[in-house]
Amino acid sequence: MFFVPATWLNGAMSTHWADEYLKRIGTPRPARASLGALRELQLAHLHTVPFENLSIHLGEPVILDQAALIRKIVQRRRGGFCYELNAAFAALLTELGFQVSTLSARVFNAEGQPGPPFDHLTLRVDLAAPWLVDVGYGRFATRPVRLDTRDDQPGPDGTFQVTPSPSGHGELDITHDGAPAYRIDPRPYQLADFAPTCWWQCTCPETTFRRSLTCSISTPSGRVTLSGNRLITTENGQRTERTLPGDPEILTAYRTHFGIDLDQVPAVAP
Repeated sequence: MFFVPATWLNGAMSTHWADEYLKRIGTPRPARASLGALRELQLAHLHTVPFENLSIHLGEPVILDQAALIRKIVQRRRGGFCYELNAAFAALLTELGFQVSTLSARVFNAEGQPGPPFDHLTLRVDLAAPWLVDVGYGRFATRPVRLDTRDDQPGPDGTFQVTPSPSGHGELDITHDGAPAYRIDPRPYQLADFAPTCWWQCTCPETTFRRSLTCSISTPSGRVTLSGNRLITTENGQRTERTLPGDPEILTAYRTHFGIDLDQVPAVAP
């Protein structure tokens, strides 16, 4: 279960935080917790809240506290990575009447080997059937993926499949267009359980989040990504890339494409 205090950490936000969150993602409050509402909420979130790791490179702490995460996304109009985005979205869904569990997942590397436990935070939403919902994985499913079927699940983002893991521990492997994405531990966890691995992701020089800089968002026709000074746009399957010449253009790109206002350009530490 998720709980967010009626008042925010600094008392500056409205007590109607869920309404502010819904306004942030541009969708009305659903009449009830249904699959149709879940699909609408997930897609709206992905089209308005970017996947980004800017805090790591701006010297900002990543605080795994639900009120702090919601304040970051709603009040500061920022994004985040999996622990932040999915935890905040879980709180919103719970407030709207959905039954949500926070799950640990191990992301597969290029060699097909799963990463460490708590490598990724994803969500299970139980309606008449169990659904995988993820707004914190970059390019992935923009709609819920059913967890209790082993059939192919084709959609606008490709084909997804859920299969029992060969580990023999009741885990589930998620594949995207035939490639392994991540391995889910079906047991629910508390947000605090992800804190050690989140700290490691933010601080270890060898992690992807420390070695790279990314800000990316899904669009109705594709995706826009800003990686350092490279602006990459995919529209209707056509990919274009250009290098931004300086800091003013980079700051403008953050504001224009992602709605993020920054005082300085983040940079990966040498």
